[in-house]
Amino acid sequence: MRTLELRGDVVRMIDQRRLPGELVYVEIRDYPTVARSIQEMWVRGAPAIGAAGGFGLALAAMHSQAKTRADFVGELERAGHTLYETRPTAVNLGWAIQRILNKARASDLDVNGLRDLVVAEAQAIAAEDIATNEQMARHGATLIDDGDTILHHCNTGPLATVDIGTALGCIIQAHRDGKKIHVLVDETRPRLQGARLTAWELMQYGVPMTLIADNAAGHYLYRGIANKVFYGADRVAANGDVANKIGSYKLAVVAHENNVPVYSVMPTTTIDMTLASGMDIPIEERGADEVTTIDGVRFAPEGVRVGNPAFDVTPNKYLTAIVTERGVVYPPFKENLARVMNGIK
Repeated sequence: MRTLELRGDVVRMIDQRRLPGELVYVEIRDYPTVARSIQEMWVRGAPAIGAAGGFGLALAAMHSQAKTRADFVGELERAGHTLYETRPTAVNLGWAIQRILNKARASDLDVNGLRDLVVAEAQAIAAEDIATNEQMARHGATLIDDGDTILHHCNTGPLATVDIGTALGCIIQAHRDGKKIHVLVDETRPRLQGARLTAWELMQYGVPMTLIADNAAGHYLYRGIANKVFYGADRVAANGDVANKIGSYKLAVVAHENNVPVYSVMPTTTIDMTLASGMDIPIEERGADEVTTIDGVRFAPEGVRVGNPAFDVTPNKYLTAIVTERGVVYPPFKENLARVMNGIK
């Protein structure tokens, strides 16, 4: 299930707003529309957003009319700024944009050569995401035992990445390995990524699952029905604090209270070693209509005051382990994440 790809001078992506009712692909031909697709969540999930940002720069490069290297790089930088401002919490977006911009700045190629370089680098980022997710799936599947019931939050499957997925990729891999598992999918308000996307994905792969309300999670943990929690990450601080979809912190605290292990799964590109703790992670505040309406139908009073943080931060003490493509990382996270990021086994 390829969530997005660059075909010639067109970015083709699944419009995730239309799921689960219909599977629709949209074709995008300019970077401002890519920026809009990220902002309006046609595409979402930190790795997928990173790939989309890279493809947006590729379109900017293809359509550039610049005659000099300086003008070309300047156009790329302006496009990069526009793309980055759409979803600042997801570190993969800034990482992908900076990776491409740094390559362009350091190159001595002419404009045509730079154009080819940008496109090739964007394609490389997408291909690396798939390979990374395959590695994470294998590592994470080892944490899942035959007979497990896993509580999963938000959406971390193929739709959140270029393909395969992060936390849900581990679960799908365990199913493919023949383990008899069951997944409790919480709805993930306010945008219902669990109900709309994760449930749909698991049904495509034939993984046994039950959809539950967000507020039912504590019941399943207290009763011992859910014996593991898996979710992804949008940014991880150097000490192992994890920013993920709103509701992750509450879920981790309740799981910890009931002695249920919590695993956060993400590529190392999501780990931001420049931030000391989760308190330094910027939290995106989204529009009120996401809370007051569903599919355009209002159920809250007109004029009500709304808070809508898209993410929260789980302090590292509530995490059992962090899964990356380089392996499973256990506490103490500050020391062990540094070792992983430095390539030390």
